[in-house]
Amino acid sequence: MGKTVRDESTASAYWAAVNTFCALKDVHVIADAPVGCYNLVGVAVMDYTDAVPYLENFTPTSLTEKEIASCGSSEAVQEIIEKLSAPDRQLILISSAESEMIGSDHERMLKMKFPDVRYFSSNSLGENEWQGRDRALRWLFEQFDNRKPAEVESGTVSIIGPTYGCFNSPSDLAELKRLIAGAGGKLKHVYPFESTLSDISDLKNSEIIVVMYKEFGSELAELLGRPVIYAPFGIEETKNFIQSIGTITGKQEQADSFLRQEKHTTLQPIWDLWRGPQAEWFPTVRFAAVTGKTYAKGLETFLAHEMGMQCLFSIDGAEADNNMIREELRQKQPQFLFGRMPDKIYLAETSASTRFIPASFPGPVVRRSLGTPFMGHSGAVWLLQEIVNALYDMLFNFLPIQRRTEPAEIPTVKISWSSDAEAMLQELVKKAPFISQISFGRELKNRAELLATHRGNDTVTVELLQQLK
Repeated sequence: MGKTVRDESTASAYWAAVNTFCALKDVHVIADAPVGCYNLVGVAVMDYTDAVPYLENFTPTSLTEKEIASCGSSEAVQEIIEKLSAPDRQLILISSAESEMIGSDHERMLKMKFPDVRYFSSNSLGENEWQGRDRALRWLFEQFDNRKPAEVESGTVSIIGPTYGCFNSPSDLAELKRLIAGAGGKLKHVYPFESTLSDISDLKNSEIIVVMYKEFGSELAELLGRPVIYAPFGIEETKNFIQSIGTITGKQEQADSFLRQEKHTTLQPIWDLWRGPQAEWFPTVRFAAVTGKTYAKGLETFLAHEMGMQCLFSIDGAEADNNMIREELRQKQPQFLFGRMPDKIYLAETSASTRFIPASFPGPVVRRSLGTPFMGHSGAVWLLQEIVNALYDMLFNFLPIQRRTEPAEIPTVKISWSSDAEAMLQELVKKAPFISQISFGRELKNRAELLATHRGNDTVTVELLQQLK
């Protein structure tokens, strides 16, 4: 019997191709796709991503039943190419799952009639969006590199990675640019997000390549043959990132000066929080992450290894078994969950009191502000700030507020507890956030004794307590 897939964690390689190619200013994408299929990208809601702009450089063939059932899409493709051809525009035709299923392959036709138009088979049915992005970036280099030897420009740094549909990329990219400049590097290209197609040949002339995501981009970086550094999370990784740029570019003194300045400016809030009374909460915080590989490893590195919080699990969403994640959340109920919309749904299904923090797509969330980084020193400060504010917010819920409601009912007779029920109560209390365990235990005990009273019992048993879970 086949395995049931509860929820899909990633988009397909078709969306990856669109999100990668459309980020280039001088490329126009023609998608060999059915009527309506393109709307998800074309009108900015693919995967519920963070307000992707309307893609003016995107045109579908709008396959109908006629093309799919009989004549194929070659004629429609040719008509669109003739309409869109222009001297300053590179056309790239990509396949979709539907065109692949009917065997559409336009390479021969393009070579004969439109030799300047390139064809990219997205392999929509065989790869997910991260595999698709990796292959699309490599393909662009193989197709459009000028084949000239590298002429490395000293001190230059190029970033590979930001494409449409990457969670929080504007803010994390802004932090990477800040760190690179502070360390003495000169930013050459941000590829493909702020580039043109012609910039791909110039990437190999950079002294350093920064790969923004562990999910994709490393294949292109290896082809370029330059030193590669990955985007950092937390304090130690960011320090190493800055020092590596300084060492490779010969700006070690500037990098060291920048690091000293960071400790007294950007990182100051972390020291303040660490020295304050709220630092005593850090070892009690239990968190989990179901995100992209970069965020999953980065959150564990910073929050668990550096801040001393308890990481219950940290999972790459692209490889996640969602049934397993749902069960993990039901059993462990972390205090904080960095995740996707499916994970928020799982929390709601179990009535968990977990604080959900968006950290990955899919999810209906906008992250276009530059003030919400996860990466670098600024990301470390923002993450810790959000957690401490949430902890204070949890305390608010237990203040002795005078409410305009009837006083809470309390048992009128003394109720005893079986030893098994006492043990179960202790286990349930342990799963609650540390700072609220006393209040949580008191409330649960009161509810159990009230239920016993209403049923005419003088003892709380395991069976009765289970009805309150």
